[in-house]
Amino acid sequence: MRDSAHLLLAEDAELPVLDELDTFALALRGHIQLLIPEVAQAAGREPKDSIPRYCALACIGEARNKLRLGTDGTLPIRLSSARKLARVLNALCDHYENLSQYQGAGQ
Repeated sequence: MRDSAHLLLAEDAELPVLDELDTFALALRGHIQLLIPEVAQAAGREPKDSIPRYCALACIGEARNKLRLGTDGTLPIRLSSARKLARVLNALCDHYENLSQYQGAGQ
């Protein structure tokens, strides 16, 4: 999942053509949709007043907002939307890893 996001976020990333970008954005959306319940479940195991839980839940809300981004427009608009999806995908991966690591340390 991180590799997918990196393809759009790397400084030396090649800009995809429109058809590739649409397919790529669809894959990013799928990754995000898979991660949201996993991060929510990991956050749910945290105490209610946990800062990692609060941050993860905020990221889930942001991810859901990004999933509402339109899928049409010019290439620059679509590229901007896809990069936003890639950034939120990275953030969800971070939260999942942090919560998993944090929970493993407490056991």
